[in-house]
Amino acid sequence: MYDVFKIGAALMALVLGPISIVFADDLTGQASIIDGDTLEIHGTRIRLWGVDAPESSQLCRGEDSEQYRCGAQAANDLDAFIARRPVSCLPISLDRYGRTVATCSVGGADIGDWLVRNGLALDWPEYSKRKYEAAQHDAEEAGRGIWKGSYVEPWLYRICIRASGTPANCSDDANAPP
Repeated sequence: MYDVFKIGAALMALVLGPISIVFADDLTGQASIIDGDTLEIHGTRIRLWGVDAPESSQLCRGEDSEQYRCGAQAANDLDAFIARRPVSCLPISLDRYGRTVATCSVGGADIGDWLVRNGLALDWPEYSKRKYEAAQHDAEEAGRGIWKGSYVEPWLYRICIRASGTPANCSDDANAPP
């Protein structure tokens, strides 16, 4: 019985050990931008909590009704905002892809709030419990980012792509002008 207990404890340490290390401290350092809502710090992939930015291949329509790469713009604008400054992230959980889900800040500013306030990402109420709702309302009222034209919610875009859609037909809002 003693040996079984020892083996069980060793297996638990192997399984839970990496998770407890991930959550032991804040992740702070220079971030590489993976996309509009995903960063990497010291080799750890971090998905920003509570927001959803357009995917890298996603297209939106601008105020001129022309399509543009809104996902790429979100990533580029985030990279310019961070400007190689240290990013500090507070881990919350792991997502189904093994990424650390965290709230992150740079220069004292909540990155999720900044993305939503600038129309580069949406509040994702399923996860955020509407934390960024006021920032989203502000971006919509001011016509910033994706609010200048039309877009498909990133979570709907991903569903369409998984169903064998193309970036062009999954990106286009049915109400947008041709």
